[in-house]
Amino acid sequence: MTEDNDVEIEYLTDEETETSTVEFNIVVTSSDWTLELLASKFKSGDIIIPDYQRKFVWDMRRASTLIESFAIGLPVPQVFFYENSDGQLEVIDGQQRITSIAYFFEGFFGEEDAKGNRKVFKLKGLEQRKDLEGKSFFDLDDRTKRRVKNASLRGVTVKQLTPDQEQPESVYHIFERLNTGGQPLNAQEIRNAVFRGELLAKLEELNLDENWRLIYGKPDADPKQRDIELILRLLAFFRNTDNYVPPMKDFLSVEMAKNRGFDTDRASDFSKIFPYATEAVVEALQKPFRPRGLLNAATLEAVMVALIEQGEQAKLTAEAYNELLENDDFKNVIFSNTSNIDSVKTRKKIADKILFGHE
Repeated sequence: MTEDNDVEIEYLTDEETETSTVEFNIVVTSSDWTLELLASKFKSGDIIIPDYQRKFVWDMRRASTLIESFAIGLPVPQVFFYENSDGQLEVIDGQQRITSIAYFFEGFFGEEDAKGNRKVFKLKGLEQRKDLEGKSFFDLDDRTKRRVKNASLRGVTVKQLTPDQEQPESVYHIFERLNTGGQPLNAQEIRNAVFRGELLAKLEELNLDENWRLIYGKPDADPKQRDIELILRLLAFFRNTDNYVPPMKDFLSVEMAKNRGFDTDRASDFSKIFPYATEAVVEALQKPFRPRGLLNAATLEAVMVALIEQGEQAKLTAEAYNELLENDDFKNVIFSNTSNIDSVKTRKKIADKILFGHE
């Protein structure tokens, strides 16, 4: 495997067929927002692009085509917002459209360059309104300016009525369902959006641990956040395996919500012991947690959680690890139905016994 390749992870959690039993307690409203109001709310911070979102990627030509659509009365797809606990509207789907509108009303396109300069937003590449080519918002004639300001964009706002703390997994599913852009967010990116807090910063810090990078098999952080998700999974099960309830993705969401402040003794202990555990793995094993060549998430989870729970002085031996991988019962719970309760608890119990002699 080269450094440029993605790490292939063997999850085998049946996530494609896992079902959640979440009941939503939400209110959904639809409104036709004038572009002038949207731009004003974006500028004031009432509408925000959460920091989890991918960066603005449209060029001026594509943004100009959007503005032209409003100028000539063509329909534009609706956008989705999530009303957070501070009353702000977080853009779930529609970042490129809303940002383009805000830029046009502001008169500048994109962010500042290294010298603090910004491009003037002048319409380009228009097909229908050639008379607007090369004009900024402030260059438009009064009639066209009013038409653009009063043009509307349908916005759908979702608000969670049940407090996030009581049903955090439902907020996750709202984002999962509504994020339908060209590059939908994956599971961990959605969690980063919904459960922002000190935990995410700590996960990113632990993700830089040099021994963890060797275990994961790639020196650089995974842009798809799969390495972050694996560390979250270890934290979620640390001193907590008996409380596991499937599906796995909801369990991880609930645990991320519970630990978002990273202010519990369990979180603190995990953070302290994690580097010792990764060092112990690297010292004892070559290409760990790859019983069939790919990084096996269930094996990593069972061994690492068992190791971290032993504390800073815990040691791992290659002999005990190889014995674990040869155990038929352990094989059964790392290669099939890995996310059900029995599999999770059984592999942890076997790892505790073979690696550290605990019944």
